[in-house]
Amino acid sequence: MAKNILLTGGTGFIGKHLTDLLISNGFEVSILSRSDRKNTSSITYYKWDLTRNYIDEEAILKADYIIHLSGEGIVEKRWTKKRKKEILESRTQPIDLIFSVLKKTNKKLDAFISASAVGIYGAYTNQNICTENTTPANDFLGITCQEWEKAVDQINTLGIRTVKVRTGIVLGKDEGFLKKVVPSFKAGFGSILGTGKQYVPWIHIEDLCNIYLKAIVDEKMSGPYNSCVTDNTTNASLSRILAQLFGYKIWLPKAPAFVLKIVLGEMSVAVLEGQRVSSEKIQKMGFDFQFTDLESALISCLN
Repeated sequence: MAKNILLTGGTGFIGKHLTDLLISNGFEVSILSRSDRKNTSSITYYKWDLTRNYIDEEAILKADYIIHLSGEGIVEKRWTKKRKKEILESRTQPIDLIFSVLKKTNKKLDAFISASAVGIYGAYTNQNICTENTTPANDFLGITCQEWEKAVDQINTLGIRTVKVRTGIVLGKDEGFLKKVVPSFKAGFGSILGTGKQYVPWIHIEDLCNIYLKAIVDEKMSGPYNSCVTDNTTNASLSRILAQLFGYKIWLPKAPAFVLKIVLGEMSVAVLEGQRVSSEKIQKMGFDFQFTDLESALISCLN
């Protein structure tokens, strides 16, 4: 019988691509949804409601693997105290709920695989290359990711293999990061943000989904893995390549950091700072990135 993969966040950007990949590799897919959805020939939907601490337990009992992708967008709204709480709880509460069902039913999964983020290393810019052993930061992003991963550790105490996929900027056609920035570049108004020296750890959506697939099938994988290309991409180099692909050189002055801080508030650190991140650990597990050249990756997303 085909193994069943249960997804949270299965209808989002990453979830949709991952669902297609899993189905094409012969897995059954179930998705937890807050709204009523009709099952298809390849996807079964189950209801959950975090506001009522409710989940259809059949979804958990049927699953062989659970992949946790759900969470409020980091840069969708200003970081008010309320918004920060929403960002954190949208990542940890689903895991707490799943943990309670697993513990109550004594259900043994083959693995629990969760998204995490390279934000665990903090919103800083320096020349250091962060590995999975780098000390987590104490800023908002760092603390959020630490709490996120601590929630995953609960699952591990049940004797279930856990994997944490620390993701950077995800590149995909008409979605995610590029959906936000391409319109201005396409219109000829692309610009560099702040100094432009902040690093941009990135990964193509196809590579990211294949990392999740590897985390399922490779029983040796456990713990955190940085999931982005190790290179020297900065906001300036990314911006210049994007402009070049649309046929021009950046002519606008750099967007001043102080203006972005006024407009975005504390959230501005998410675009004004960034660290280099090592992918050596996942590569040593035998994973080969299909997209390691930024320009080629962008072209594949823009065509």
